[in-house]
Amino acid sequence: MLEQFKNQKYINLETFRKSGVGVKTPVWFVQEQDVFYVWTQADSWKAKRIRNNSGVKVVPSTASGEPLGEWVDANATTDESSEALKVTTRLMRKKYGVAFQGFRMMGKLNKAEYTSIKLEFSE
Repeated sequence: MLEQFKNQKYINLETFRKSGVGVKTPVWFVQEQDVFYVWTQADSWKAKRIRNNSGVKVVPSTASGEPLGEWVDANATTDESSEALKVTTRLMRKKYGVAFQGFRMMGKLNKAEYTSIKLEFSE
């Protein structure tokens, strides 16, 4: 099930509005064992939707969100703690390098607050 995500740069993350309508967003992700992490602004709509409904779907994708595999159900949680952000930042820096550092720098200039989205999968 998770083998399809190996060596992928992007996932398409589908979160759900209160009405049940799905919203698909291509994002960078990192994997540690069977858990995925996404780094995003704490006030982003995807983070807000996850706080209201932790059920999400993910699929490996292109940067534009074109699916490259099969959709998989996951449970998502947000965590703004310094420890969670430290782990996600370390993994993102390792995988995406200078590009990730550029996004972090832009966020610091805008005084953005961040959250780590943790995606867990049931067998």
